Amino acid sequence: MNPVALATLPQSQAEATNAMIHYYRAEMGRMNYWRSRLDLTTNWAITVMAAMLSVTLSTPSAHHGLVLFAMVILMLLLGVEARRYRFFDVYRMRVRQFERHYFAQFFGPEPQAGAEPWLQMLAQDLKHPRFRITFWRAMGRRLRRNYIWMFLILLLAWLLKIASPDLQSGVHLDPVRPVATLVAQASTGPVPGWFMVGIVAVFYAVLLFVAYSSRERGGDEVRV
Repeated sequence: MNPVALATLPQSQAEATNAMIHYYRAEMGRMNYWRSRLDLTTNWAITVMAAMLSVTLSTPSAHHGLVLFAMVILMLLLGVEARRYRFFDVYRMRVRQFERHYFAQFFGPEPQAGAEPWLQMLAQDLKHPRFRITFWRAMGRRLRRNYIWMFLILLLAWLLKIASPDLQSGVHLDPVRPVATLVAQASTGPVPGWFMVGIVAVFYAVLLFVAYSSRERGGDEVRV
């Protein structure tokens, strides 16, 4: 069989429609694959958070630094998920082009002027694929969807750990100077408590800045 014949483009409307349907199914499969990888990373983050909190809050002898370590691991997983989300967003865009301009037009026809610009855009994306969003925006989107709540839980657990005498051995809060005592209990080895509190405050300020600065302004499109 001539290999050139196998590579010929569709010659009829039926062949073109069949090719578009199979291509749509392929892009849907790739989108679902990357979506499952996103869910897997989120599950890892939840598991790490639950394990660290279980160890830290179950015994007073556990150091509060384990909660800080959990924050670092969650930050690394957030970076991994943001990278995966950029790939997911590429295939999601292609699927949405079919749904918006092909299937939606089939179910609810609307008058269109000129050629099909979405097909030209899709062709260019296939020839020269590139990410549609930056790593910064992808991180902010995943942070707003899932990770901000996990970081808030860890922050509350850390404050509870350093403030509660029942959860940390050697903790004795001074009612006369409660804030100073709380800051002192946040010390980690040779690092003073005020420095650890400052690091945590800066870390959460950066998280809030990423979540706020990368948000989408306007529009009501459904996003993952």
